[in-house]
Amino acid sequence: MTKNVKKSFHTGSVKKTITIRASKEKVWRKISNIAGLSSWVIDVKKTTYLSKKRREVGVIRKITFTDGNTIEEHIVAWKEKEYFTYVATYGLPLRVYVATISIKSKNKKTTQLTWQSYFNSKKMSMKQFMKFVTFMGTFYETSLENLKRTLESTSK
Repeated sequence: MTKNVKKSFHTGSVKKTITIRASKEKVWRKISNIAGLSSWVIDVKKTTYLSKKRREVGVIRKITFTDGNTIEEHIVAWKEKEYFTYVATYGLPLRVYVATISIKSKNKKTTQLTWQSYFNSKKMSMKQFMKFVTFMGTFYETSLENLKRTLESTSK
């Protein structure tokens, strides 16, 4: 007997924050390099620009992961040395994905970074959706730990 699993749309969010022993300027320089994700985001093989623009609103990037999956993202909000917001237009099992990476100084040598997202899934079971939410949380945490390690190891 086969059990019918109800598939529907699901809404969720993920928010992860980390404190980095590095100046706000140094952290911003690293995260605002829109095509530099492979130096800190896990499983990113390469990031390429799909737009002539390289900074601020209007940048379009294509992220290629080590498993061959690709995601296209568009920068839709940007406040220099504070935050940027992007939307994914394809490559995820979602109908909507919007995320913001923001930073604020704790003091001259310490910065708090927050990566948060909102998303709405394509039709899937609740079990599949919860697995995706857990994956995204781990993905953010591991990537932020990589960023922290990279920036703190170069702080002298």
